[in-house]
Amino acid sequence: MILAAARQSLANLFAPETRSVFWKVLGLTILVLIGLWFTLRGVFIAYVWPYFAELLPSVPDWAGWLTFVFAIIAGIGLALLLALLIAPVTALIAGLFLDDVAEVIEKRDYPADAPGHSMPMGRAIVESLQFLGVVLIGNLIALMLLLVPGVNLIAFFLVNGYLLGREFFEFAAMRFRPPQEANAFRRKHKGTVFLAGLLIACFLAIPFLNLLTPLFAAGLMVHLHKAISARDLSFARVNGFRAGELRG
Repeated sequence: MILAAARQSLANLFAPETRSVFWKVLGLTILVLIGLWFTLRGVFIAYVWPYFAELLPSVPDWAGWLTFVFAIIAGIGLALLLALLIAPVTALIAGLFLDDVAEVIEKRDYPADAPGHSMPMGRAIVESLQFLGVVLIGNLIALMLLLVPGVNLIAFFLVNGYLLGREFFEFAAMRFRPPQEANAFRRKHKGTVFLAGLLIACFLAIPFLNLLTPLFAAGLMVHLHKAISARDLSFARVNGFRAGELRG
């Protein structure tokens, strides 16, 4: 079920119907990351580099190559920090465009089903900012665990798998369910949602391709919510229709 949803989501990435959303999400993601890069670089130059610059004059001439090595290490550190910020950026942008992605998928792949309801813009912004904060805190914890051998990569995938899976699934579910029911539905199927979240985390770890994470994750969870809804009779009514009437 998860792999089928992922396959459908990948197919939707480059479909003509999603082209408009594709360019909006990709363009905004790149702009935000560029802004973050210059912000991080400015903070480093203003507050971190002067501290080390005071130490450099005391370095002997024969050890001048250490300055070059340090510059390389600093660049790698900034790039690593930016890579860890991709998850929060994905969370923010996805919250703004998930309804656009969902509407395209529902019209294309589920034309016989009742359409979902878009979240009001004000609420979407609030939900996105809350999601951003949760993912940011989670990734700060993962960043600290990067210093622990054998735990670093596992922490990255577990943290992002749980957080991204939970929030993207609830975003998709809330198009058809009240927030409380969407949360209960996600908790009942938390194992499936977590595994789907791990798939999103793996996608997030692929350079360049991870710029499309908001589109992939939104599409994956829209398809997964449809599939689970069609199988779970205990949550029988979705948007006024029986779950069995949904096409998974």
